[in-house]
Amino acid sequence: MAITEDAPPGADVGSPPGPGSPRVSSPLVLTLILLLAVLAQSPIRGLLGTPLMQSWMTVFVAVTLQALPFLVLGVLLSAAIAVFVPPAFFARALPRRPALAVPVAGIAGAVLPGCECASVPVAGALVRRGVTPAAALAFLLSAPAINPVVLTATAVAFPRDPEMVLGRFAASLLVACAMGWLWQRLGRTDWLRPPAHGAHEGATKGEAFWSSVRHDTVHASGFLVLGAMAAATLKAATPADWLRTAAGNPVFSVLALAVLAVLLSICSEADAFVAASLTQFSLTAKLVFLVVGPMIDLKLFAMQAGTFGRGFALRFAPATFALAVAGGLLTGAVLL
Repeated sequence: MAITEDAPPGADVGSPPGPGSPRVSSPLVLTLILLLAVLAQSPIRGLLGTPLMQSWMTVFVAVTLQALPFLVLGVLLSAAIAVFVPPAFFARALPRRPALAVPVAGIAGAVLPGCECASVPVAGALVRRGVTPAAALAFLLSAPAINPVVLTATAVAFPRDPEMVLGRFAASLLVACAMGWLWQRLGRTDWLRPPAHGAHEGATKGEAFWSSVRHDTVHASGFLVLGAMAAATLKAATPADWLRTAAGNPVFSVLALAVLAVLLSICSEADAFVAASLTQFSLTAKLVFLVVGPMIDLKLFAMQAGTFGRGFALRFAPATFALAVAGGLLTGAVLL
């Protein structure tokens, strides 16, 4: 047994810790948290009983419960499409001319449900199978924003403003096609570096389906909770004067919700309920929130960089953000 110069004679370096050595494990951490919760139950009960926390919990629970069925449905459908619909189908269905393939791919997002987590790998698979990158990118942007699940969720979240559904569809499709045509004109092949193999290649269809469902459910539900927490905090903890001041400035309100959409990274099946809870803001600002979020946020930037390369993401993300804000504003001015 090797002995270092500083170790005492007979000491075994690298041997497992003895019975008395402290070890931290997940059950131990959970036990300590539960013990602390029991000891501090009186302060916690008093805190939850305040009007501020009751208002926070009401908004948080309402947003989460309203959005959860649409999130689950979207995850199941997007996993089924990503696994069971062969990418060759899209290659055969799209026109050969890129200028025509872009709007066709964009409209295809309206009939093929898929959240952001699914649209990025599907777009990577399309590029690998020979689909023109401009069309694949148009599909990447449109599928999470205008599919039936998302539009139905938007209609449920805005029952008194049905024009929000049409506005979201029109603005998102417009931006998706514009980005596809922009890439066709200015994009370079060396900016786009899709992986050689898909994430689930080599696995059976059943394994790939349930793996995709588990992955998307964990990620999407986590972002939903964060989004619901942020919406509840804005609603309950932010002074009403601040929100009225922010919402009263048309330019600042739009930019604020656009940036918020990027930071919150909410799944598109759930973002309409968060937007509807921000009652101080105008419908146009909420529309910009709904257009920006499914196209570019923190998790999407990371996924696009991992799928197509960091150079692509650094160019694609800012252009998408600018066009999404402009498209939401233009559509809002016409329809809302």
